[in-house]
Amino acid sequence: MIHRYFPLLFLVFCCFSGLSQEKKVGPIIEAYGEVWNIENPDFKTDTAQEFKVVFDVMDSPSSHDEINKKLETAARFLNMHAQSGVPKSQLKVAIIVHNQASKDIAHDEAYHKRFGVPNPNSGLIMALLDADVEIIYCGQSSFSRDFPKKDLIPGVKIALSAMTASIQLQNEGFHLIKL
Repeated sequence: MIHRYFPLLFLVFCCFSGLSQEKKVGPIIEAYGEVWNIENPDFKTDTAQEFKVVFDVMDSPSSHDEINKKLETAARFLNMHAQSGVPKSQLKVAIIVHNQASKDIAHDEAYHKRFGVPNPNSGLIMALLDADVEIIYCGQSSFSRDFPKKDLIPGVKIALSAMTASIQLQNEGFHLIKL
């Protein structure tokens, strides 16, 4: 008989035991990058440390009206560390975009011209740029994918190549996270 009520009892237990948590955004990127709060982790976050990371983003959803979750990882990175007490000044983030993800950094007009809808990533990209995330586009992809600088969201930088940007950033102490 208790088996019939188990799902309800489990839900009540979760609500009153603190297991029922919600993801939240912010404080750095307010509209993107929801993360879970991890209370009392065994591996503690060193909030005095500087976190320098470069995300390598080359894939993109096949749907033209879907946000690129790999780009949103940078927002999650910023928010989770800020929520855990790491000051924004100690968070250095760069994103290198190439290959299929080229379309995700096009401004709305250029994106709409190609795909018939506004770029679902434009708000995310602008929020990341506003948070001092360096977004670097592969110059080789710019030509091979036909996304010239004039089609990019303002603030996106073009490098000689994704490989060049990756090496330079790693030489500056950034740690590569390939998505």
